[in-house]
Amino acid sequence: MVLEDKLYTVKYNPDTVSHLNPDNEICKTCSNKPCTFICPANVYEWDKNNEKMIVNFENCLECGACRIACTKGCLKWEYPKGTKGVIFKQG
Repeated sequence: MVLEDKLYTVKYNPDTVSHLNPDNEICKTCSNKPCTFICPANVYEWDKNNEKMIVNFENCLECGACRIACTKGCLKWEYPKGTKGVIFKQG
């Protein structure tokens, strides 16, 4: 089973507000945008035309790889509130 197939088995309870908030002005200065390729769930996409980061926060696995990879330190990252976000275990 490849990673993409495994990601389809992950269950989410997405919030309506993103818990991932990059600073787009700083993102513009980042030449390689590591968050766009380090994230296993492909949460980040750089929109070249509008020069802004598109954040598909609903797919976030909360692994924190983007926080570590962001060389500019421009990502405000928090865990989703309450019972929102990825569901790791169902009881």
